[in-house]
Amino acid sequence: MTRSRIALYAHDTVGLGHTRRQLAIAAAISARREDVDLLLLAGNPEAARLPLPPRLDLVTLPTVTKDPTGRYVPRRQGGQLADVLALRRAILTAALTAFDPQLLLVDKVPAGLEGELLPALDAVGGRTRLVLGLREVLDSPAAVAREWRRDGTARLLENRYDEVWVYGDPAVYDPVREYGFSPRIAARTHQLGYLGTWPSDADRPHARPYVLCQLGGGADAAALALAFAAAPLPDGHDGILLAGPFLPEPARAQLHALASDRLIVHDFVDNAEEFLQGAAAVVSMGGFNSTVEILSSDVPALVVPRVVPRQEQLLRARALSRIGALDVLEPDALSPAQLSGWLAEAVRAEAPAVHRIARARIDLDGLPRVARRATDLIEEARHAA
Repeated sequence: MTRSRIALYAHDTVGLGHTRRQLAIAAAISARREDVDLLLLAGNPEAARLPLPPRLDLVTLPTVTKDPTGRYVPRRQGGQLADVLALRRAILTAALTAFDPQLLLVDKVPAGLEGELLPALDAVGGRTRLVLGLREVLDSPAAVAREWRRDGTARLLENRYDEVWVYGDPAVYDPVREYGFSPRIAARTHQLGYLGTWPSDADRPHARPYVLCQLGGGADAAALALAFAAAPLPDGHDGILLAGPFLPEPARAQLHALASDRLIVHDFVDNAEEFLQGAAAVVSMGGFNSTVEILSSDVPALVVPRVVPRQEQLLRARALSRIGALDVLEPDALSPAQLSGWLAEAVRAEAPAVHRIARARIDLDGLPRVARRATDLIEEARHAA
C-alpha cells in the first residue's frame, strides 16, 4: 500500500490552543484513513502531554514566549531570540524536507512565527499542497488589517497557499466578510464548521454533582480562577477547577491553599471534555477550543473572555451570546458574587434548555469535513505527481 503523509504546524508560544486544534484534526484524519502518516510540528513541549492519535509523530520546537511588553523572548534558553528562531527554522526545514508531505496544514500564521516557516515552504516547493487553517474569530477587523498588512499575509496567501479553511459557522461570525478577504482569497476559502467534539462513554470523573471552572491553558486566567474559588457554590454541588499548565504560579499557590473537599483543583488533565460533560454548569475562558467543547455539550455556560492582547474571545462570546448559545460576563464585571449568582440559577433543572436549543442550530460538523477535504487534497497531489 502506498502511504500518504500530512504534516501539521502549530506555532504555540503561550497556551495549547493551536496545538489542540491540530491534534483534533489529525485524529479525525487518522480515523478516516489508515494509510495516512502524520507529523505535528509544535511550538511547546506540553504538546507531548496530550493524547496523540494513531500514526502521528510529534516534533517539538525550541520554545519562545512573550515578555510583559508583548515581545517574543526565549522561554527556556538564555541568549538571543534570533538564535532560538534560527534553530526552529532549521528544524522545521529539515523535518518537512525529510517527511515530504503531500499536504501541510498550517494553523493561523502562514509564514510561521517571525517568518520561521518560509524556508521550509521553499524547500517543499510545489510538491506539497499548502492550507492555512483559521479559527473563525482572529481579532477585531482593524487589528487584523494592521497585522496582515505588516506581515504580508494576503500576498502570501494569494501566491503560495492552495486553500484557506475556516473552522466556524458564518451564521455566527463570518471572517470573509468581517476581515474583507480579497476576491482571490475568498474564492479559495472553505468555511467548514466548528470542530465539534462529541460525548464519550467514559464515567463521570467526579462522583458528586459539581460545577466546573475551566481556564484553558490558564496563562491569562488568574482573575477568573480566584473569583471562582471565592464564589459560594450552589447547594449540593462541589466546585472543580481545571487550572491549566500555564496558570501563573502565585495564583496556582493561592488556589491550592483554598482547595477543600468541596473545591477540587486540578493542575492539568488530558480529559477536560469528560469533566465538562459531567458538570451541572461551567464557567470558562473564551478560547476557541474551550468554547467549541461547550457548544458540543448541553451544559449551561458562562464565558468570561479576555480582552487583551486580542479581542478574539470577547467577539466570539458576544456573537454566541446574541444567539442564545451561552452567557457572557464582561471581565470588568467579574466577581465572586456574580459567579455565585449565575451558578445558582444555572443548576436549576430548566436552565440548560435555552442554550441547548440555540446550540442545535450551530454547524459543529467541521472535523469530518476537514478530514474529507484533507484526504481529497492528498489524492489530488498524488495524481498530480
